[in-house]
Amino acid sequence: MNLISIPAFDDNYIWVLVNDDRRCIIVDPGESAPILTAIAENGWHPEAILLTHHHHDHVGGVPALRAEFPHLVVYGPAETQDKGTTQVVEEGEKILILESEFSIFATPGHTSGHICFYSKPYLFCGDTLFSGGCGRLFEGTPAQMYQSLQKINALPDDTLVCCAHEYTLGNMKFAASILPEDLAIQDYYQKVKELRAKNHKTLPVILKNERRINLFLRTDDIDLINKINQETNLQQPEQRFAWLRSKKDNFR
Repeated sequence: MNLISIPAFDDNYIWVLVNDDRRCIIVDPGESAPILTAIAENGWHPEAILLTHHHHDHVGGVPALRAEFPHLVVYGPAETQDKGTTQVVEEGEKILILESEFSIFATPGHTSGHICFYSKPYLFCGDTLFSGGCGRLFEGTPAQMYQSLQKINALPDDTLVCCAHEYTLGNMKFAASILPEDLAIQDYYQKVKELRAKNHKTLPVILKNERRINLFLRTDDIDLINKINQETNLQQPEQRFAWLRSKKDNFR
C-alpha cells in the first residue's frame, strides 16, 4: 500500500491508502474537491471511506464522494451516522478492506465517540494524537483522553501516526516552553521550523520518535513531573495530563 496525504482547508490532511491496482481507501475527507481532483489525476478507484469522528472538517466531503462513487462503503463511529456513514464500527471490531485488516479502537476525548483505525504500520488517529500534541477536549474528559493516548502509546514502535492536522510547529513551540532544556524537544522543534519554513509537511510521524518529543505521552517523565511540581503537586498521570492540556489551551 502507498500512503498519500492530500492537503485540505488551511491545515487538514486527507489520508489515502492506494494499492498496486490503484484501488484506494480515503480517510476523513473534510472536503471533496481536493480528493476528487487527486482521484481523477491518478486514476484511483475508491473502495471505502474511514471516518474517525463527526466534525465537519473530517466528514464534509462524504456526500459528494458518495454521489460520485455510490458503491463506497463509509465506516465510522455511531456519532457519524448522520454524516454519511453506511457501516458503524466500534471498539474491538476488525474490518477487511483491500486485503488489509483494520482494527478499531475507541479514543474518546476530542469527541465522545472518536475512534482510530490501525492497520500495521498505519494509524489513522484523527484529532486524538498530533505530532508533539493532542486534540482539544471538546466533548470528553482529561481522563478519557489520557486513556486514549495510552492505547496509542501501546502500539509498536514503527507505527506511522497519520494525524489529521499540520499542528506540529505550534505543538513543539509549546513543548519547548515547558521543557526548554530538553535536547530531543529542541532538536525536533528546530527541524520542524526548517520544514515549515519551506512549506514541507511534518507528517506522518513514527511513534517511537513521538514518544521522545510529545509531552502528552510523557506524563510519567521525571523532568515533566519536576516542572509541574514547581507549580503544583499532582500524583496521578491523568492529573498531570489535565495540567498539561490546560496549559496548552491557554498557550499563545
